[in-house]
Amino acid sequence: MTLTERARALLSSGPICDACLGRPFADRSFGLTNAERGRALRTTVALEDDEPYESTEPAECWVCEGHCGDYDEWAERVVEAAEGVEFSTYQVGTRVPPLIEENDVLLREEAGMDEEAGELFKSAFNREVGKRVGRLTGAEVDFDRPDVLSLLNLEREGDVEFQVNPAFVYGRYRKLERDIPQTEWPCRECGGSGKQLAPDGEEACDHCGGSGYLYDDSVEGYVAPHVKDAMDGDEAVFHGAGREDVDALMLGTGRPFVVEVKEPRRRDPNTKELEAAINDAADGAAEVEGLRLATHEMVERVKEHDASKTYRMDVEFGEPVTEAALVEALDELEGTTVDQHTPQRVDHRRASLTRTRDVYEIEGELDDDRRGTLELHGEGGLYVKELVSGDEGRTEPSLAGLLGVDAEVTALDVIAVEGESEPFEVEEYFRDGEEN
Repeated sequence: MTLTERARALLSSGPICDACLGRPFADRSFGLTNAERGRALRTTVALEDDEPYESTEPAECWVCEGHCGDYDEWAERVVEAAEGVEFSTYQVGTRVPPLIEENDVLLREEAGMDEEAGELFKSAFNREVGKRVGRLTGAEVDFDRPDVLSLLNLEREGDVEFQVNPAFVYGRYRKLERDIPQTEWPCRECGGSGKQLAPDGEEACDHCGGSGYLYDDSVEGYVAPHVKDAMDGDEAVFHGAGREDVDALMLGTGRPFVVEVKEPRRRDPNTKELEAAINDAADGAAEVEGLRLATHEMVERVKEHDASKTYRMDVEFGEPVTEAALVEALDELEGTTVDQHTPQRVDHRRASLTRTRDVYEIEGELDDDRRGTLELHGEGGLYVKELVSGDEGRTEPSLAGLLGVDAEVTALDVIAVEGESEPFEVEEYFRDGEEN
């Protein structure tokens, strides 16, 4: 069949609007809308048959049942649903009534065409409404990870489901006081409720004093609420690139983190002002730097990217140690691969297994014959306290084992967390291009 013969067959199926007439030929002559294709085909058939030209309004169309005339109205509904929400990218989806989907297939069958020839109603409706949303808002369509998603429900007139996708802020934090966890630590005795059973009902939990948390402060508590407020979101989730022990400091270049803000109504806060607000409120207990607007991929990168760590440790020995013995033991540890069974201190919350980790560099000096200072650069996941103590034989080799004396870390500082193969900070994972 020729193009005109197929168009004639479509027209003979019943009243059909220009958009539905043109959609089966959407892969022909780029630069035209489906309605323009349909109008051209209708005109060609009328000329060839020498019949009066008669157009069909969408409201009379048996295929779309009038929906092809509602593009503008649906776009305006999307804009209304988005009121008060900042976004630069969007996507439009449509829930199509089964009858219209069935009509879309029957339309092509009438002309002996493939049931998916050209463009289906759902795709065309998404695109036409989407184009209008873009013109009204100045935003750009994004089919992978838009800021917002609008689902148009044609089964319920005027129903727009508006979804705001999370926004992300990346940075590095330093923890400048000990006994502060990275994230909020709910009390294990009361499950975070702050309550315990008493003979006459409930009372404040003895273990946490009624707060529901084992620690009053956390890095998450210093950072996440400010990011949530700056983005006017409903919830903020803190993601760190690993974590240091509660009693350890995080110094030097800081530890990478991402705050994920859910349902943000603002997506472009001033990160310099946000950084200053966080640091001012933390009042010297912690600080952040390098805040940048990030993509959702940065969460996985922060959590999964292989990183090496550099530590500084104060160590106490059970018996006097000579400088020569310490140097010899450290020389033996440097560059070695360590077997570490899950440490006793974390065995209650981590799988019991043996891991191997590399010690890249280690050096140290004695302060006196029972105290010293070490600096170590090692593979991520290396238990450095156990590398020193041996953990009753669960870590081999260890400094204590090589020296033949007990050794214990009395103070631990993390001074660098850096990517093994490449930095955490790669431009493709940021939204702002440069710090704002």
